[in-house]
Amino acid sequence: MTVDVGRYGIWRRCTDLTPEFATEAEKLGYGAIWIGGSPSGDLALAEQLLDATERIAVATGIVNMWKTPAAEAAASYHRIAAKHPDRFLLGVGIGHPEATKEYRSPYATMVAYLDELDVAGVPTAGRVLAALGPKALRLAADRTAGAHPYLTTPEHTRQAREIVGDGVLLAPEQKVVLDTDVERARSIARPAVDRPYLHLVNYRSNLQRLGWSEADLDNGGSDALVDALVAHGDVEAVAARLRAHLDAGADHVCAQVLTAGDPLPALRELSAALNLT
Repeated sequence: MTVDVGRYGIWRRCTDLTPEFATEAEKLGYGAIWIGGSPSGDLALAEQLLDATERIAVATGIVNMWKTPAAEAAASYHRIAAKHPDRFLLGVGIGHPEATKEYRSPYATMVAYLDELDVAGVPTAGRVLAALGPKALRLAADRTAGAHPYLTTPEHTRQAREIVGDGVLLAPEQKVVLDTDVERARSIARPAVDRPYLHLVNYRSNLQRLGWSEADLDNGGSDALVDALVAHGDVEAVAARLRAHLDAGADHVCAQVLTAGDPLPALRELSAALNLT
């Protein structure tokens, strides 16, 4: 790994990210910003965030292999890495059958895409792979700097570490709601879990591997499932869940704050609780 993402980062959809947000995130001591929601292949947003900051790393979480040709992703990687050495991490991954008309074998597609990145000179240390299941996790360990699991639990992190072994970046995403009212927190958390993820075969399969039943996954998700996938409560409870991923073997965990408003107040509280500054 040549890109230092630190121990804690922020996951936020590309449509909600600005240079001003990145500047504040850097001041708060977060190590990385993960650009979610399949950013465009030119990765102009990643470049803008890096231009606006001095130290924080920027990663894509993720460039969609169905949407962006490997050659385009590679060209964007080289442009950004040359301008901001050791600060940009190219996260790539596949979509899901429900959103792709010409869906091919997920594993074969990932292998072919990584082959193309190799040919285009994108270094292994400069890229990570979105991975949930054992085959994808092993591929991430063999062909990239590491894995970026999404919608997981500390138990998945523990299992993933056993699969990828030591010396491989493991950087899960964790959804959080800073609210001590349990029912109100669940009312915010459940829609973010249910749509689209509990209706997608790859996420359902991963959760079933972790022991969740069909009943837990249906009808918006059981309370127990929602609580497992979205950390909620006061800032100390949420910080404890982030630390639980590190205790389970993660190198880095990126928090996705779920809120209808500005996420920065919650991120400021988390920064203080995690002693980031």
